Amino acid sequence: MDELLKPINSFLQASTPDEWVTEATKQDNLSVVLIDHLVCELKAAQSAMFLIRKYAVDKESGDALLEWLKPFETLIYKRQGNWRELADKNKLTKSMIPKSNTPYGQNLIDKMVMLIKEELHHFYQVLEIMHEYGVEYQSITPCRYAKGMLRHVKSYEPDALVDKLIIGAYIEARSCERFAKLAPYVDKRLGDFYISLLRSEARHYQDYLTLAQDISEFDITERVEFFGNVEAELISSPDEDFKFHSGLPVSVASKC
Repeated sequence: MDELLKPINSFLQASTPDEWVTEATKQDNLSVVLIDHLVCELKAAQSAMFLIRKYAVDKESGDALLEWLKPFETLIYKRQGNWRELADKNKLTKSMIPKSNTPYGQNLIDKMVMLIKEELHHFYQVLEIMHEYGVEYQSITPCRYAKGMLRHVKSYEPDALVDKLIIGAYIEARSCERFAKLAPYVDKRLGDFYISLLRSEARHYQDYLTLAQDISEFDITERVEFFGNVEAELISSPDEDFKFHSGLPVSVASKC
């Protein structure tokens, strides 16, 4: 695990505050952590799918992608369907055809389709964990984290896409770092699950960065540094809303 975390910790510009770990491992917050984690897995799949549909494929392929995601979204947003059936729904029914005018289309498709499959598999696994722990899904509001980075995305292409990919890299890296932070302080079942996720998702942030540099017309180092600072501030500053990607718990910050 240490070897997996070395590049992740080097990439991130701030470590998760110990106070967040203390808050996250309280029994009263188990349901919030699991439900928000579940939603994060779905959002990761949705974000990857949005990038493919917007930048890489024709309408027919885009519609097939929407059908792939539909049963997972229906379960969450409409509370319809049996979660146990989702394991058989994680299949893309047709090959994706890149747009003829998109030079990076196939590379984006290949990496993002693989990521979507993994995120939806993890979504199902979190549902299994929630069932075992007796946690029922309920709607929760999104935290400030992703929105706080997305507000800095440039308004023109391909720079906007590059920024979104860099943000995706930070979200994936932070998720892995938090899995590792939580694992020693939860029971063995949940800890083993977090470590398994860390192992399978550790490369995701690198995939995002590689795509960003391949697509960009300039060296992305400066933008990576910029979003690293934004991300670190969101993680380290007081945050009233406790979630999986929230910052310093405000109850703790108020005592400092």
